[in-house]
Amino acid sequence: MLKHIVITGLLLVSSAAAYPVLNPVEFVKRAPSPGVIIQRCSNPGMLALAYDDGPYQYTSQLVDILDQGGAKGTFFWTGTLYGCIYNWADAVKKTFNSGHQVASHSWSHQRMGSMGESQIRSEMTRLEDALVNLIGVKPTYMRPPYLDTGGQFLNVMRSMGYKVITNSIDSGDWNNRTPQQSQQAFLQAGTSGNGHIPLMHETYASTVQTLTPWLINWAKQNNLKLVTVAECLGDPDGMYQVGNFTPAAGPYRC
Repeated sequence: MLKHIVITGLLLVSSAAAYPVLNPVEFVKRAPSPGVIIQRCSNPGMLALAYDDGPYQYTSQLVDILDQGGAKGTFFWTGTLYGCIYNWADAVKKTFNSGHQVASHSWSHQRMGSMGESQIRSEMTRLEDALVNLIGVKPTYMRPPYLDTGGQFLNVMRSMGYKVITNSIDSGDWNNRTPQQSQQAFLQAGTSGNGHIPLMHETYASTVQTLTPWLINWAKQNNLKLVTVAECLGDPDGMYQVGNFTPAAGPYRC
């Protein structure tokens, strides 16, 4: 039976069928913690396809491939790395409306481990503002550019409520690996234990058009559920900040 638990004014509603929460203490124990590096899923039998550096020209095609394969992906987006995010508005909206997870990869894709607190916050809030303007949400998940988590970074992410994702498998697409070489990394990692969160990039045609279809088939052959990062961490309802966020008056520019 579902229960409504009020804790310091917050109403937590849990679905007993999908992710039962028996009491508030158990909920806190299971929820991913902000400001803590998370490398892989907390649940077995899952694969969280996660892509960095977009949006870009292949985003819409990637969404089609995932949708056709019955897979959910997580998109760690920047504001300016491959052109202004507002120029990819249609792809951004398509991704979100298809039920994939939208997450942050910072505004300008710089190493945040060497930044001061105000600059780190600016990198995050500018991307938040863009996503509010485009799709009306602010993410709670992020992957740091270059996986740089040094300096003040983790403390700032903790204070901002961001769950920090790195990876358990590196596809190596950023380092000129072919899709076939990337496939070997997944085969070597295997399917035992808790599920994987790979490092991949939607900015490479080979990752979108060759590696992703192979991963969808590989997951199905091994009875792996293709889910968002939040779902693989037992946090399906925690992808976005709670609140009604008002978009700024357009036109939007980078």
